[in-house]
Amino acid sequence: MINLTINGQQHELDVPDNMPLLWAIRDVVGMKGTKFGCGIAQCGACTVHLDGVATRSCVTPVSAAQGEITTIEAMADDAVGQKVQQAWLDLGVAQCGYCQGGQIMNATALLKKTPEPDTQEIVDAMAGNLCRCGTYNRILAAIERAADKEASS
Repeated sequence: MINLTINGQQHELDVPDNMPLLWAIRDVVGMKGTKFGCGIAQCGACTVHLDGVATRSCVTPVSAAQGEITTIEAMADDAVGQKVQQAWLDLGVAQCGYCQGGQIMNATALLKKTPEPDTQEIVDAMAGNLCRCGTYNRILAAIERAADKEASS
C-alpha cells in the first residue's frame, strides 16, 4: 500500500511501488486534469507539484512521491494558481488546451519560486513544456501578466 497526499487529501492506494504517479492520479484516484503526453518527461503535460516543485508525474514512481502532491484541480484554490489561470483566460492562451494544465502548473511553480521573473527566466523555466498549437507567445504574456499581478498584491 502506498499513502499519497493529493490536494490535501490522504489516499491509500493498492498499487505497485513503481507505478508512475500520473496513472495513480488519473486511473486510481480519478483526477483527470493531469494529462499523458509523451511518457518520457519531455513535454510537460503531466506536470504536478511535489512539495511545490514542478514534477513530471509520468516518470515519477509513486514510491518517490512522498510529500504534498498538488494537481491542476487544486489551482482554483491557490492564490498564485488563480492569478495564472485568470491571465490565461484574459489573454485567450488555450487553443486545443491539452497542454495547458501542465503549462499552468509549471508557471505557478515558477511564480511561487520567483515572483517577478524576467522574460528570460520565464522562457528558461517553461522550456520543458511543449505546446502542440504553438501558443508560446501568449503563454509568455500570461505569465508576465500574472507576475505583474503577483508583484502588485
